[in-house]
Amino acid sequence: MNDFLNKIHPVDREVLDKYISHWTEYNVPKKTIMTAPGETERYMYFVLDGIQKSYYLNNDKQHVIAFTYPPSFSGIPESFLTQTPSKYYLETITDSSFLRLSFEKHQQLMKEYREIETLFRKAAELFLIGMVERHYELMAFDINQRFKSFAQRSPHLFNLVSHKDLASYLRIDSTNFSKLFNSIKI
Repeated sequence: MNDFLNKIHPVDREVLDKYISHWTEYNVPKKTIMTAPGETERYMYFVLDGIQKSYYLNNDKQHVIAFTYPPSFSGIPESFLTQTPSKYYLETITDSSFLRLSFEKHQQLMKEYREIETLFRKAAELFLIGMVERHYELMAFDINQRFKSFAQRSPHLFNLVSHKDLASYLRIDSTNFSKLFNSIKI
């Protein structure tokens, strides 16, 4: 976790060690809904092992927003940051292990250590940039471009996540996804 956080923003080792010491281990079996619509995200998670997905349900159909896996943060970010109810789900795809930190402790440590506050401002900036890039791809790219871009960025997920979930994430019909998958060497 130290290396991951320091790549976002270098933090004094003593401060970072103190911050990380407040994170606790948390293990969740596969296919567990960690957060559901209407629930407020009380924790920020750092993924140690496993894969998770966040998704909306519309007419009983899942619309996948994101996948998280090591090393990355997980959770429902806007619910965590604003302490308001989530509008969508966070579910484990596989057995998952995390470190987690409560909202209250995170806020306390950011007030206590300016470096931690700067670290998470920069993390939020990176998250926003990633969301804008994803939104652009969904709006501007055709299905071939979306598929190829994803295949270059995250080829490992083709073997780890169901093709149905990947198709939903890319907003590609399952039949078209299968054709694209079979036509491209990954």
